[in-house]
Amino acid sequence: MNATKLLRLKEQLDEVIVHAKDKELLYHDRIHSVHSKYRKSAKNLAHYLGLRAYSMSEVQRKLGLLGLSRLARAEAHVLYSLRRSSFFVQAFAGLQSDFKKGEINIKAARKSLKENTANLLGSLKSDRRVRIMVTMPSEGAYDSSLAQMMIEAGMDCARINCAHDSSTEWLKMIHHTRNASKMLGKEVKIAMDLGGPKIRTGPIAPGPRVIKVRPQRDDRGKVIRPACIRFRPIRVRQNDIPVDRDWIASLQLDMIIRLTDTRGRKCKLKVVRTGQGFAEALFPKSIYFETGMTLEANGNTTKVGDLPEKERFILLEEGDQLLVTKQIPNGMPSKIEEHGDFSLQAKISCACAELFQDVEVGEEIYFDDGKITGEIIRKDKDQVMVRILRARPGGAKLKSDKGINLPATNLKIKGLTLKDRADLKFVAKHADIVNCSFINSAEEVREVHELLMELGVENTLGVVLKIETQKAFNHLPEILLESMKLPLVGVMIARGDLAVEAGWERIGWVQKEILALCSAAHIPVIWATQVLENLAKKGRPSRSEITDAVQSMKAECVMLNKGPYIVRAIELLDKILTQHEQHQLKGDTMLPALSKL
Repeated sequence: MNATKLLRLKEQLDEVIVHAKDKELLYHDRIHSVHSKYRKSAKNLAHYLGLRAYSMSEVQRKLGLLGLSRLARAEAHVLYSLRRSSFFVQAFAGLQSDFKKGEINIKAARKSLKENTANLLGSLKSDRRVRIMVTMPSEGAYDSSLAQMMIEAGMDCARINCAHDSSTEWLKMIHHTRNASKMLGKEVKIAMDLGGPKIRTGPIAPGPRVIKVRPQRDDRGKVIRPACIRFRPIRVRQNDIPVDRDWIASLQLDMIIRLTDTRGRKCKLKVVRTGQGFAEALFPKSIYFETGMTLEANGNTTKVGDLPEKERFILLEEGDQLLVTKQIPNGMPSKIEEHGDFSLQAKISCACAELFQDVEVGEEIYFDDGKITGEIIRKDKDQVMVRILRARPGGAKLKSDKGINLPATNLKIKGLTLKDRADLKFVAKHADIVNCSFINSAEEVREVHELLMELGVENTLGVVLKIETQKAFNHLPEILLESMKLPLVGVMIARGDLAVEAGWERIGWVQKEILALCSAAHIPVIWATQVLENLAKKGRPSRSEITDAVQSMKAECVMLNKGPYIVRAIELLDKILTQHEQHQLKGDTMLPALSKL
């Protein structure tokens, strides 16, 4: 590259530097309103916004030809990187200049992010940089050993979702986690999710309180392991049957338990194990238990306690119609007479009044993280008719409490719900972090801050903003600057709703831009939604989710959702994050020596 081209490249870099400084002046008041610890970070965020106002592709290509940084990873130290590139380009042209080091450099940027992450999510004793946040299942309230197993597997932060269970269960989960954390000598933060003003499907008429316990069979249907039933005073795991404690104590090895199951089949179960507060029995076939069922052993009888209601669903196929209404108490599937006519229209409720006010005919509606796509074909005051456009072959199951997304609709929903405000009082008293759902504007961040100040926890309770909508992404710089007025801040990329809102074809780019903006502000990011989902729920990971877990190392924390195999999922994620640390540092690819090709 000749001197003329080099000088032109320097001029281009200097133009970007001037524009970045102008952006700092434009944001002056907002920068100086943030917490003092974030002042330099807020300036750098402004510089990054100035940089991104330019199309940098040509400049990047030229820098790459010179063997210089192409600024692709410069978001955390913008002015430093621009000035350094300008200095070297000028040196290539044979001109002398001084390199100004006044702005935040690479080392300082990494230190700032590291400190902010530790303050929010806790310190790590291991070499692993990325934290692991895990959603606590309801069983965690009653099984004290579960929290210990999760922490031993690698959990650094326990997440409790306020949309499920009650304060009674939450308090027990926190108690078990704190005790296990203290016993193991490992800091574990407690994060609690506020539900937010999310639009969800209403209840569906519940099924009977019945559970099925089945044996394991091989591919030809031969039983290779009999059904194992555990009798306990309180139901903790899937195959637990709650019964009277004294009746359990009366059971002895090899005793026979007699019952008639829900199908009228007389069954004899053999006791194979007893212990403090439990007994296990085996049966070679499938068996159905129901609340109130009578059990008898050695002349003593008892009744089966409360079992969970069977969760029902509405099966929807492409071309079906679904009535969404706010008037019916319970949803129900359609019924078809022998001649083919509908005798009952499939219905489901939604308590969000704004949906019925703001939606328009022709707009698309998504259910359950986009698993079902429909179109509004008719609208009335209290109901809308939806035609199903896309669903899995054979039909998709729509259950209660599933998210509804309307990305094309200008929904006039904002702020914390009444339940959120009540839950926040509990969170402020017992948790370390509050995860705020569906934050779409700086105004909504201010509302959260005001409530924290009223509760006196604005300097001690961490605030994680869940980015779940296109609107939130569009306003992210303003949201970040407002959030940085308090000392403990983080962002969660809630990829489920965000993918539906932004479009599946754009979610990869959107999450990359969120990471970059947060990196510019030195704010830690939590990578969430469906990480190792198959492993946690089914016991075996897919290849694509292993790759996704590796990609999550671009964030500071990865969130796992609950499932029967959650401990196994934590263990695998811990190994992935630890072993790949030498290959990737945040977004930078590292090059350890290859021992084998």
